[in-house]
Amino acid sequence: MEISYVLLGSNMGDRTSILEEARNMIETRCGKIIKMSSLYESEPWGFDAEQNFINQAICVETDLSAHELLRELLSIEIELGRDRSRHYETYVSRPIDLDVIYYGEMINDDEDLILPHPRLQLRRFVLEPLCEIASDFVHPVLKKTNIELRDVCPDTSDVSLYKGK
Repeated sequence: MEISYVLLGSNMGDRTSILEEARNMIETRCGKIIKMSSLYESEPWGFDAEQNFINQAICVETDLSAHELLRELLSIEIELGRDRSRHYETYVSRPIDLDVIYYGEMINDDEDLILPHPRLQLRRFVLEPLCEIASDFVHPVLKKTNIELRDVCPDTSDVSLYKGK
């Protein structure tokens, strides 16, 4: 069994219901969710959109390999309405986004999967929920805790606890 941290995000449709459905599918198909952060609302990163994102970090205990986990998460995204039929030049709104942030202390860099997530230290919407459930986890490449990464994160976008509709 391995511990993996996954970030969930949604900025289309009934965002909280989509995140709940994604968590249920992850628990059924990927492994036991042993920790989950609060919901956070954040501005879209890298593009403008009508609706803000709701993000959540979860910790999953899985017996899937990192690549198997990624494949399952991509399958869940498609089932929940994410269109991955074409590559976009820029970021776009989406009903669901599931990213493997860490897979234990694994370092991987191939065409399918880069671990740890290559931009996590640049994104406050990743670091805020991640710090809630894994503040002292040490990034295996940068050798800093998630709290240390958050404290020097250059991203100044607004990320706050989601207060509901």
